[in-house]
Amino acid sequence: MMQLNFNTKKNLTIGLMLLAITIFIYAFTTADSGNEAPQAEMAALPVEVALPVHENITEWDEYTGRFEASSRVEVRARVSGFLEKVNFEDGQHVNKGQILFTIDQRPFKIALDEAKANHGQALASLKTARDNFQRVESLRETGAVSTEEYDRRKQALVHAEASVQLARATVENAELNLEFTQVKAPISGLVSRDKVNEGNLVDGGSANSTLLTTIVATSPIHFYFTGSESDYLKYVRLAKDGKRGSARSEGLPVQIKLLDEDEFLHEATLDFVDNEIDSQTGTIESRAVLRNEDHLLEPGMFGKARISGSDEHEAIMVPDEVIGTNQSLRFVYVLGENNQVTSKNVVLGPLHSNGLRIVREGLSPGDKIITNNLQKIGPGMVVNPRESTISPQKADLASAH
Repeated sequence: MMQLNFNTKKNLTIGLMLLAITIFIYAFTTADSGNEAPQAEMAALPVEVALPVHENITEWDEYTGRFEASSRVEVRARVSGFLEKVNFEDGQHVNKGQILFTIDQRPFKIALDEAKANHGQALASLKTARDNFQRVESLRETGAVSTEEYDRRKQALVHAEASVQLARATVENAELNLEFTQVKAPISGLVSRDKVNEGNLVDGGSANSTLLTTIVATSPIHFYFTGSESDYLKYVRLAKDGKRGSARSEGLPVQIKLLDEDEFLHEATLDFVDNEIDSQTGTIESRAVLRNEDHLLEPGMFGKARISGSDEHEAIMVPDEVIGTNQSLRFVYVLGENNQVTSKNVVLGPLHSNGLRIVREGLSPGDKIITNNLQKIGPGMVVNPRESTISPQKADLASAH
């Protein structure tokens, strides 16, 4: 019994020692954890800050449009007959006056010969009528010829003169019809394919005349695009204030790029603005003209036109990614005093050609814009700033107006 008590006391002593060691380790660990938590809470979130881009710019407006031929002609026959010959290759460049089609000339040559014969007869009748009149004219003064005979021969002379005029007109008409059997190119340009093959009967000389082919002139070539009513008003007011030339009278420069191009490589001139705003779409049509000497541009192609939308002025610009939205308000986070986050409301303009958003109001050139970790920060929060710069980007102004 005494041996059992001794062992029990020994076990209790060992247990107490182990408990004391455990409590000591727990207290030490808890103390270390309590020290780390405040340190973690005090660590500021790292962010990048940059000054907004501030420089002199000219704002550009972009519009999507389509190229059209400066001249387009539907070639139709002016006389009816059998198509005898096609004198061009499909798609070739033709010159004004070049013979494209030949219609069977034989019926028209016969008609011309007949008209010439009638003209000759009319001339002979005129000579006879003139001679007869001259005879009675000299006898009238002596009273050797009656008044009735004199008047009859005079009327015969007038009729003969009219007949000659009619015969001459018939000859000219026959000559013209014979000339029309050679269908010539009315303009220089690219010809389409022949719509009618040799040997077919074609109808001519009416509104429903047979369409033989088409010709388009592509040098120069036109580019048509439409702008909104608000854009039109903006341009008019700029012109009245002397900040930009008049779109209708001063041939403003236009830059155009194609669908496979990244830059505006083609120079054009604005030469037409329509005389009214379309009541259905609320837009107004404009036209630019390009020389297109290398014939790269074809009617029907799409492109984008860029035209100046302001005078040269100083502007502050930031990336779209740093702009936040609070209902109808737009804001950016700016680094304030003691590295605290500050929110500034801004009034925005359009995207510039460098891909940055123009800020009309709310920022100054010295404001340091916070450019990252925007979802993790808020006004009044202390951050750890690191300097960076804002780089230009590519922009699609036509979709970002």
